[in-house]
Amino acid sequence: MRIGHGYDVHRLKEGRKCIIGGVEIAHTAGLDGHSDADVLTHAVMDALLGAACLGDIGHLFPDNDDAFLGIDSLILLRRVHAVLREHGYRLGNLDATIIAQAPRMAPHIDAMRRNIADCLEADIGAVSIKATTEERLGFTGEKLGIAAHAVCLLENI
Repeated sequence: MRIGHGYDVHRLKEGRKCIIGGVEIAHTAGLDGHSDADVLTHAVMDALLGAACLGDIGHLFPDNDDAFLGIDSLILLRRVHAVLREHGYRLGNLDATIIAQAPRMAPHIDAMRRNIADCLEADIGAVSIKATTEERLGFTGEKLGIAAHAVCLLENI
């Protein structure tokens, strides 16, 4: 078994879609980034890659490569899953936390769990996603950005 941790943060920017965990969430601004800037999925990928000692998402999907410009992060997660399988790993379980003052995540958590579990060919019971605020403190509390942490356990196939 191997344990990995991932962290990601993206600035909120008007005129962008707010996509988190593969779910488009109605909000006044979206996340800024080279891909769709799905902060949760990025943290999940970094946790998975870290657990397998395979670097990070910037190594696999560099932000100076136009092939990944605006790409759906769930497509990237499926690619990470394929790389993990090639190296003999499968997901044991995943626990992730989204940190945002707004928008409200609770109505979307189940869809996020399904999306991530499907990409990893895992049971939804192996994917936990939670959300919290920082009580109006820091950049997330000031609604300048959204962050996410993820911890995973990989098992040998």
